[in-house]
Amino acid sequence: MQLIQLTELEAVEPCPYLPGREKQYEYFLAMGVSAAELSRLLAQGWRKFGPYYFRVACPGCRLCLPLRVDVNNFTPSRSQRRLLRKSAAVSFRFGPLRPDEAVYDLYRRHSLIRFGIETDREAFHNLFYLSSCPALQSELYLNDRLVGVGFLDRGADALSSVYFSYDPDDALLQPGTLSILAEIEHARRLGLPWYYLGYHVPGSPKMAYKNHFRPRQQFDWSRQCWQTLTSAPGDHPAVGVPGNCAP
Repeated sequence: MQLIQLTELEAVEPCPYLPGREKQYEYFLAMGVSAAELSRLLAQGWRKFGPYYFRVACPGCRLCLPLRVDVNNFTPSRSQRRLLRKSAAVSFRFGPLRPDEAVYDLYRRHSLIRFGIETDREAFHNLFYLSSCPALQSELYLNDRLVGVGFLDRGADALSSVYFSYDPDDALLQPGTLSILAEIEHARRLGLPWYYLGYHVPGSPKMAYKNHFRPRQQFDWSRQCWQTLTSAPGDHPAVGVPGNCAP
Protein backbone atom coordinates (compact mmCIF):
# COMPACT_ATOMS: atom_id res chain seq x y z
CA MET A 1 0.00 0.00 0.00
CA GLN A 2 1.35 3.38 -1.03
CA LEU A 3 0.15 6.07 1.36
CA ILE A 4 -0.32 9.41 -0.38
CA GLN A 5 -1.54 11.22 2.72
CA LEU A 6 -1.48 10.19 6.36
CA THR A 7 -4.69 10.01 8.39
CA GLU A 8 -6.30 13.38 9.03
CA LEU A 9 -9.66 14.65 10.32
CA GLU A 10 -12.15 16.40 8.08
CA ALA A 11 -13.98 19.50 9.24
CA VAL A 12 -17.16 18.97 11.27
CA GLU A 13 -20.36 19.32 9.23
CA PRO A 14 -24.09 18.74 9.81
CA CYS A 15 -24.98 15.04 9.67
CA PRO A 16 -26.75 14.10 6.40
CA TYR A 17 -28.57 11.20 8.09
CA LEU A 18 -29.77 12.35 11.51
CA PRO A 19 -30.99 15.88 12.31
CA GLY A 20 -29.24 17.75 15.10
CA ARG A 21 -26.04 15.69 14.88
CA GLU A 22 -22.62 16.41 13.46
CA LYS A 23 -20.55 14.46 10.96
CA GLN A 24 -16.78 14.08 10.90
CA TYR A 25 -14.58 11.57 9.09
CA GLU A 26 -11.00 10.53 9.59
CA TYR A 27 -9.40 9.75 6.26
CA PHE A 28 -6.24 9.00 4.34
CA LEU A 29 -5.32 8.68 0.67
CA ALA A 30 -3.70 5.54 -0.70
CA MET A 31 -3.04 3.64 -3.92
CA GLY A 32 -1.92 0.08 -4.58
CA VAL A 33 -3.94 -1.39 -1.69
CA SER A 34 -3.78 -5.20 -1.87
CA ALA A 35 -6.74 -7.51 -1.36
CA ALA A 36 -5.36 -8.53 2.04
CA GLU A 37 -4.84 -4.90 3.11
CA LEU A 38 -8.35 -4.01 1.96
CA SER A 39 -9.85 -6.84 4.02
CA ARG A 40 -8.00 -5.59 7.09
CA LEU A 41 -9.28 -2.02 6.54
CA LEU A 42 -12.87 -3.16 5.98
CA ALA A 43 -12.71 -5.22 9.17
CA GLN A 44 -11.72 -2.05 11.05
CA GLY A 45 -14.71 -0.05 9.79
CA TRP A 46 -13.06 1.78 6.90
CA ARG A 47 -14.90 2.61 3.65
CA LYS A 48 -13.56 4.13 0.42
CA PHE A 49 -14.14 5.99 -2.83
CA GLY A 50 -11.21 5.78 -5.23
CA PRO A 51 -8.03 6.53 -3.23
CA TYR A 52 -10.03 8.21 -0.43
CA TYR A 53 -10.36 5.90 2.62
CA PHE A 54 -12.56 7.08 5.48
CA ARG A 55 -14.39 6.08 8.64
CA VAL A 56 -16.58 7.97 11.07
CA ALA A 57 -15.06 10.03 13.87
CA CYS A 58 -18.16 12.10 14.69
CA PRO A 59 -18.09 14.13 17.94
CA GLY A 60 -20.00 12.19 20.59
CA CYS A 61 -21.69 9.82 18.13
CA ARG A 62 -21.01 6.35 16.73
CA LEU A 63 -24.40 5.57 15.18
CA CYS A 64 -22.95 4.85 11.74
CA LEU A 65 -22.58 1.08 12.13
CA PRO A 66 -20.66 -1.00 9.58
CA LEU A 67 -22.58 -4.10 8.49
CA ARG A 68 -21.40 -7.25 6.78
CA VAL A 69 -23.44 -10.24 5.58
CA ASP A 70 -22.46 -13.82 6.38
CA VAL A 71 -22.36 -15.05 2.78
CA ASN A 72 -22.20 -18.78 3.41
CA ASN A 73 -25.20 -18.75 5.72
CA PHE A 74 -27.27 -16.10 3.96
CA THR A 75 -30.77 -17.12 2.86
CA PRO A 76 -33.12 -14.71 1.06
CA SER A 77 -36.21 -13.78 3.03
CA ARG A 78 -39.69 -14.67 1.82
CA SER A 79 -40.18 -11.23 0.28
CA GLN A 80 -36.74 -11.39 -1.38
CA ARG A 81 -37.54 -14.81 -2.88
CA ARG A 82 -40.83 -13.41 -4.17
CA LEU A 83 -38.97 -10.48 -5.74
CA LEU A 84 -36.52 -12.84 -7.43
CA ARG A 85 -39.38 -14.88 -8.90
CA LYS A 86 -40.94 -11.70 -10.29
CA SER A 87 -37.63 -10.61 -11.86
CA ALA A 88 -37.18 -13.28 -14.53
CA ALA A 89 -36.42 -10.61 -17.15
CA VAL A 90 -33.61 -9.15 -15.03
CA SER A 91 -30.00 -10.31 -15.31
CA PHE A 92 -26.66 -9.29 -13.79
CA ARG A 93 -23.22 -9.30 -15.36
CA PHE A 94 -19.99 -8.99 -13.37
CA GLY A 95 -16.67 -7.95 -14.79
CA PRO A 96 -13.75 -5.52 -14.56
CA LEU A 97 -14.28 -1.78 -14.23
CA ARG A 98 -15.48 -0.54 -17.59
CA PRO A 99 -15.82 3.21 -18.11
CA ASP A 100 -18.69 3.84 -20.49
CA GLU A 101 -20.81 6.82 -21.47
CA ALA A 102 -24.04 4.90 -20.78
CA VAL A 103 -22.83 4.09 -17.27
CA TYR A 104 -21.99 7.73 -16.58
CA ASP A 105 -25.35 8.92 -17.96
CA LEU A 106 -27.21 6.46 -15.74
CA TYR A 107 -25.23 7.48 -12.64
CA ARG A 108 -25.67 11.20 -13.38
CA ARG A 109 -29.43 10.84 -13.86
CA HIS A 110 -29.83 8.75 -10.71
CA SER A 111 -27.87 11.28 -8.61
CA LEU A 112 -29.69 14.26 -10.07
CA ILE A 113 -33.24 12.93 -9.72
CA ARG A 114 -32.90 11.16 -6.37
CA PHE A 115 -30.45 13.45 -4.57
CA GLY A 116 -30.35 16.70 -6.55
CA ILE A 117 -26.60 16.29 -7.12
CA GLU A 118 -24.96 16.98 -10.47
CA THR A 119 -21.67 15.05 -10.92
CA ASP A 120 -19.30 15.83 -13.77
CA ARG A 121 -17.32 13.19 -15.61
CA GLU A 122 -14.02 13.87 -13.85
CA ALA A 123 -15.57 13.54 -10.39
CA PHE A 124 -17.38 10.38 -11.49
CA HIS A 125 -14.13 8.88 -12.79
CA ASN A 126 -12.25 9.74 -9.59
CA LEU A 127 -14.95 8.21 -7.41
CA PHE A 128 -15.22 4.87 -9.18
CA TYR A 129 -12.53 4.36 -11.84
CA LEU A 130 -9.47 5.75 -10.10
CA SER A 131 -9.06 2.33 -8.58
CA SER A 132 -6.76 2.02 -5.57
CA CYS A 133 -7.48 -1.67 -4.84
CA PRO A 134 -8.90 -4.76 -6.62
CA ALA A 135 -12.30 -3.73 -7.95
CA LEU A 136 -15.10 -4.85 -10.25
CA GLN A 137 -18.36 -3.67 -11.75
CA SER A 138 -21.84 -5.17 -11.78
CA GLU A 139 -24.41 -4.33 -14.44
CA LEU A 140 -28.15 -4.91 -14.18
CA TYR A 141 -30.10 -5.45 -17.38
CA LEU A 142 -33.84 -5.57 -18.00
CA ASN A 143 -33.95 -7.73 -21.10
CA ASP A 144 -31.02 -6.05 -22.93
CA ARG A 145 -31.40 -2.55 -21.49
CA LEU A 146 -28.90 -1.32 -18.88
CA VAL A 147 -30.87 -0.16 -15.83
CA GLY A 148 -28.33 -0.36 -12.99
CA VAL A 149 -24.58 -0.29 -12.31
CA GLY A 150 -22.73 -1.24 -9.16
CA PHE A 151 -19.13 -0.68 -8.09
CA LEU A 152 -17.49 -3.18 -5.74
CA ASP A 153 -14.11 -3.70 -4.11
CA ARG A 154 -12.69 -7.18 -3.67
CA GLY A 155 -10.74 -8.07 -0.56
CA ALA A 156 -9.05 -11.37 0.25
CA ASP A 157 -12.17 -12.54 2.09
CA ALA A 158 -14.93 -10.16 1.01
CA LEU A 159 -16.79 -8.18 -1.58
CA SER A 160 -17.58 -4.63 -0.50
CA SER A 161 -20.38 -2.61 -2.08
CA VAL A 162 -19.10 0.88 -2.87
CA TYR A 163 -22.12 2.30 -4.69
CA PHE A 164 -25.08 1.24 -6.82
CA SER A 165 -27.04 3.53 -9.13
CA TYR A 166 -30.08 2.78 -11.27
CA ASP A 167 -32.52 4.37 -13.65
CA PRO A 168 -35.14 6.10 -11.47
CA ASP A 169 -37.81 5.13 -14.01
CA ASP A 170 -37.23 1.50 -13.01
CA ALA A 171 -37.50 1.98 -9.24
CA LEU A 172 -40.48 -0.41 -9.06
CA LEU A 173 -38.10 -3.23 -9.98
CA GLN A 174 -36.44 -2.71 -6.56
CA PRO A 175 -33.03 -2.67 -8.26
CA GLY A 176 -31.19 -1.87 -5.02
CA THR A 177 -32.43 -5.05 -3.35
CA LEU A 178 -31.80 -7.09 -6.49
CA SER A 179 -28.23 -5.77 -6.67
CA ILE A 180 -27.46 -6.79 -3.09
CA LEU A 181 -28.89 -10.27 -3.64
CA ALA A 182 -26.89 -10.68 -6.85
CA GLU A 183 -23.68 -9.40 -5.25
CA ILE A 184 -24.03 -11.70 -2.24
CA GLU A 185 -24.46 -14.61 -4.64
CA HIS A 186 -21.41 -13.47 -6.61
CA ALA A 187 -19.36 -13.37 -3.41
CA ARG A 188 -20.49 -16.95 -2.74
CA ARG A 189 -19.37 -18.03 -6.22
CA LEU A 190 -15.98 -16.43 -5.58
CA GLY A 191 -15.65 -18.28 -2.26
CA LEU A 192 -15.65 -15.07 -0.19
CA PRO A 193 -17.28 -15.35 3.27
CA TRP A 194 -18.25 -11.67 3.74
CA TYR A 195 -20.24 -9.05 1.86
CA TYR A 196 -19.89 -5.53 3.24
CA LEU A 197 -22.98 -3.33 3.02
CA GLY A 198 -21.35 -0.15 4.27
CA TYR A 199 -22.75 1.88 7.15
CA HIS A 200 -26.21 1.47 8.62
CA VAL A 201 -27.65 4.40 10.60
CA PRO A 202 -30.53 3.40 12.92
CA GLY A 203 -33.32 5.93 12.57
CA SER A 204 -32.33 7.08 9.07
CA PRO A 205 -34.87 6.21 6.33
CA LYS A 206 -32.06 6.39 3.75
CA MET A 207 -30.45 3.34 5.36
CA ALA A 208 -33.59 1.30 6.11
CA TYR A 209 -33.05 -1.05 3.15
CA LYS A 210 -29.98 -2.52 4.85
CA ASN A 211 -32.16 -4.05 7.58
CA HIS A 212 -33.24 -7.04 5.54
CA PHE A 213 -30.18 -9.20 4.81
CA ARG A 214 -29.39 -11.91 7.36
CA PRO A 215 -27.39 -13.33 9.03
CA ARG A 216 -25.04 -10.42 9.42
CA GLN A 217 -22.64 -8.80 11.80
CA GLN A 218 -22.35 -5.26 13.13
CA PHE A 219 -19.11 -3.52 14.06
CA ASP A 220 -18.82 -2.48 17.70
CA TRP A 221 -16.82 0.76 17.67
CA SER A 222 -16.14 0.71 21.41
CA ARG A 223 -14.75 -2.83 21.42
CA GLN A 224 -13.31 -2.67 17.89
CA CYS A 225 -14.81 -6.00 16.88
CA TRP A 226 -17.77 -7.59 15.10
CA GLN A 227 -20.91 -8.92 16.75
CA THR A 228 -23.50 -11.24 15.25
CA LEU A 229 -26.91 -9.58 15.38
CA THR A 230 -29.83 -11.32 17.06
CA SER A 231 -32.36 -8.67 16.00
CA ALA A 232 -32.71 -6.45 12.96
CA PRO A 233 -31.11 -3.02 13.36
CA GLY A 234 -33.96 -0.51 13.27
CA ASP A 235 -34.87 2.56 15.21
CA HIS A 236 -33.18 1.15 18.31
CA PRO A 237 -29.70 -0.35 18.64
CA ALA A 238 -29.60 -3.99 17.58
CA VAL A 239 -28.69 -6.63 20.12
CA GLY A 240 -25.45 -8.56 19.65
CA VAL A 241 -24.85 -12.02 20.98
CA PRO A 242 -23.32 -11.51 24.47
CA GLY A 243 -19.62 -12.25 24.44
CA ASN A 244 -19.63 -12.93 20.69
CA CYS A 245 -16.96 -10.58 19.42
CA ALA A 246 -15.34 -11.77 16.23
CA PRO A 247 -12.12 -10.22 14.86
